[in-house]
Amino acid sequence: MKILLLSDIHGNYPALEAVAEFAPPTEFDLVCNCGDSTVYGPFPNECLDWLQQHRAVSILGNTDRKILRLIKGKKMKKPGKAEKRIMYTSTVDVLTQSSMRTLQSFKKKKTVTVEKTRIGLFHGSPDDPDEFLFPSTEDKRFQTLAGQAKQDIICFGHSHTPFYKHVKGVHFINPGSVGRMFDGNPAASFAVLTLKNNNLTVFHHRVPWEIEKMSRGLQDSNLPSIYIKMYEQGLKLN
Repeated sequence: MKILLLSDIHGNYPALEAVAEFAPPTEFDLVCNCGDSTVYGPFPNECLDWLQQHRAVSILGNTDRKILRLIKGKKMKKPGKAEKRIMYTSTVDVLTQSSMRTLQSFKKKKTVTVEKTRIGLFHGSPDDPDEFLFPSTEDKRFQTLAGQAKQDIICFGHSHTPFYKHVKGVHFINPGSVGRMFDGNPAASFAVLTLKNNNLTVFHHRVPWEIEKMSRGLQDSNLPSIYIKMYEQGLKLN
């Protein structure tokens, strides 16, 4: 069983295209997506269509949840900065009805079972969809989560930081961010999980993508130019 693990695509279709070229989804038994498929990149429809086309098992991230609130006509308290808020409102403005239905079909978390192995998909953590987990997070936190886990493998995103830990028999995997890495390297991040004969292997990958397509998309959508710098530098500047 070979599984493509994605997270934090953030409307960045050029990066998702690059991942799909490097790791064609047809070569995998399953595609799993840990949320934040929308916002900050101007291509939410293309990303959601891709996930639907490849029957990805997807969940909601924090940006996706805010988009659903806006679709329902509810007010958004955060983010407060205008340059961030417009990335949400512009996403809602361009979403097709099909994309809205796709996003509305996602749950906050999901568990899938493959070859008797339970794989949990979360955005932040099993405890809190907005929790940030990093390689540097204290071991006792992972031990607590492992003790509470109902799954054998816990996949999550949100921190945009790729890593793997094996704690108390539970595998923790963050594939990093396809669309918005913050470590100074703009290359898209994802992971490949392989299950065979009760053995598990995890490989993290980084692939370059056409940043020029993102720059043109942001410019054509009249979105803040600071995001062009962020994508070019692979940094969070605001």
